[in-house]
Amino acid sequence: MPRSKSDLPSKLCPVCQRPFTWRKKWEDCWDEVKYCSERCRRRRAQAKSDDDEMPQRRQ
Repeated sequence: MPRSKSDLPSKLCPVCQRPFTWRKKWEDCWDEVKYCSERCRRRRAQAKSDDDEMPQRRQ
């Protein structure tokens, strides 16, 4: 019986803050996958510096 997409594991991308799900090409390295796309992987340093520049809002 095939798996449904909702049964696949997912993670949250630290750059774009969007969830992404497991892919067959990540089968052997899912634990090391951090970014949802090549674009986010390239923008990781920029996203980190943006977080440093933005003041944290208090609730």
